[in-house]
Amino acid sequence: MRTSIRTAGVLAALLALGATGCAGGRTTQDFPPPPADLTSTDPAGPDLAGTDSVSTDLVGTDLVNNVRLVAYADCDEMTEGLRRAAARTVTPWGFGDAMFYAARSDVATAKQAMPEQQSHSTTNTHEAGVDEPDLVKTDGDRVITVTGGVLRVVDAKTRKVTGTLRLVAQDQAGDQSWVQAGLLVHGDRALVLFEGGGIIPFGATATARVAPGGPRYVLVDLSGEPRVLGAMTVHGQHVDARQAGSTVRLVVRSQPEIAFPAPKENASERELLEGNREAVLSAPADAWLPSYDVESGGASRTERVGCDRVSHPGRFTGTSMLTVHTIDLAAATPFGSPAPIAVAADGDTVYGTAGSLYVTSNPRWWGAHPIDVAPAPGSSAAASTATPGVPPERTEVHRFDVSTPGAPRYVTSGSVPGRLLNQYSLSEFDGHLRVATTSGDEVLGASPGTGESGVYVLDAGTLARTGSVTGLGKGERIYAVRFADGLGYVVTFRQTDPLYALDLRDPAAPKVTGELKITGFSAYLHPAGEGRLVGIGQEASEAGRVLGTQISLFDVSDPAAPAVLSRFHRKGSGSEAEWDPHAFLYWPSTGLAVLPLRNRAGGGMAGSAALALRVGDHEITELGVVTHPRSPARSGFAPADQGIRRSLVIGADLWTVSGSGLKVSDAATLADRAWIPFT
Repeated sequence: MRTSIRTAGVLAALLALGATGCAGGRTTQDFPPPPADLTSTDPAGPDLAGTDSVSTDLVGTDLVNNVRLVAYADCDEMTEGLRRAAARTVTPWGFGDAMFYAARSDVATAKQAMPEQQSHSTTNTHEAGVDEPDLVKTDGDRVITVTGGVLRVVDAKTRKVTGTLRLVAQDQAGDQSWVQAGLLVHGDRALVLFEGGGIIPFGATATARVAPGGPRYVLVDLSGEPRVLGAMTVHGQHVDARQAGSTVRLVVRSQPEIAFPAPKENASERELLEGNREAVLSAPADAWLPSYDVESGGASRTERVGCDRVSHPGRFTGTSMLTVHTIDLAAATPFGSPAPIAVAADGDTVYGTAGSLYVTSNPRWWGAHPIDVAPAPGSSAAASTATPGVPPERTEVHRFDVSTPGAPRYVTSGSVPGRLLNQYSLSEFDGHLRVATTSGDEVLGASPGTGESGVYVLDAGTLARTGSVTGLGKGERIYAVRFADGLGYVVTFRQTDPLYALDLRDPAAPKVTGELKITGFSAYLHPAGEGRLVGIGQEASEAGRVLGTQISLFDVSDPAAPAVLSRFHRKGSGSEAEWDPHAFLYWPSTGLAVLPLRNRAGGGMAGSAALALRVGDHEITELGVVTHPRSPARSGFAPADQGIRRSLVIGADLWTVSGSGLKVSDAATLADRAWIPFT
């Protein structure tokens, strides 16, 4: 199964905490290049019978938005277009698995989505009113968690577990702590997202087992003792999910299911390629149509996305489908209505607002990359080989309209130079989409010190470029991005940390207004009152060697002169908040900031705790730390104890969450109030 970019990013970031420098990944020479015909204006894909009509020098500009905004007329049209595109893209080894040019950290910044008058905190999300999956949720009365394959409901007032539902069977060692899941909740219904797939939920009468398949989404009733209402297993890879009100949008990526011929002994690459292309050109429509299994009311069924619900942008490879499933948590039958839609495109990053859902991908990170193999004279592939060499980096952007509760509508596609850091590199504001990317840099095999970054402003309706500002952080790459209405902040890093302040109020003429250089870097930026930003990252030496967690308070009240007001440094430590914004808590009414902290010891990581800080108008001070009892030793392939991972505020209480349990502390003094173990 393909490892997701998000998962790979977390693993990379964890490894980086114990390292003194970045280990070099495979260079671009290790991988065949993506297709040169991504710029083809043929909406059905490149024509195998001739040469592409558009020169590859178009790669240096925005892709032409030659987009069909309607679904295929019928299955024959869809199959023919996908066959032709996929035959152009297939390699002698098929479509391949994820081919990463280098490890990518999924560092994130977050936008505060919590009204100050609330008595409880919510998941730290990118956009207000758009929820994101996480391992804990609260409505102020209940705390709902999913850890180790077990969902638990805790009463916030009595601090007692009121409901438990095991969704994954215990193995012989009794340890399922490796099972990762997220939660989305509306009223008395919870959707549990098992992103890795292969998980079968079970109850008193069901048999627990691990089965093949893709991501699994389990609907749970919380009105009494928690119970499973239904489930959906998708044949593909989970990309991400967003929730607005009771409506959840699930984004899934799938590859065509094509049986390639077994390679013959001593066959040349040309012969292998020819056989694979023939298999592609004879594959049926069902090879591409995404499928999913639904279980409800004791019955199960398998469904496919209909040909009439599949669309495509002006250029596509035929090697991937993006499917958007819509689930209404308030509906009597949430799964299967409305029907999902699909687009012939790749995707790895999701950004959502109340009215738009954006899915982006960088072809350099994903899937099949054809190589330059000379076809036999007169063969069907004679005029269709890919141009050798690595193409410029580009981020493809696909926009869906989700302004109504029903099925989304595919609107348009476009692209910008470079690659995204994560979803926080995207921001929709005043009819425009702002996109921050990095081009070059040795992390993708380019020469050291060649990276530079830019912010591109696109018309949200067409994704055509309105304006841009480039040349940020030459020789560096983006580590954090934060957009705030008409302003933006970009952190780049190689040896020092330039924090750039940008004026984006004129979409046609964005500009840099100020720059601040300090040692280290911020990997996550968070608003902390009028004219203030908190940065979570790493302190570094003048040579760029990381030295431990650093929390900075920036004054950005004057965009022309950003300044650092206060810095807190903990040597030899790292925090999950550096790459996952859900791990950071900021409570505006008191200035309380909490983040997990893990200290390095003996080359490994030890001593997990939650660090509590007080963020004032001019300084950051330490309030103290919260610790949990250590979990018992793990067995088998289960990972080590991850320690405290989340924190939340309910009234005057600070709740912290780990795989061992929940601790309740006084939010002002950190005095212990209760310990709720997970048994």
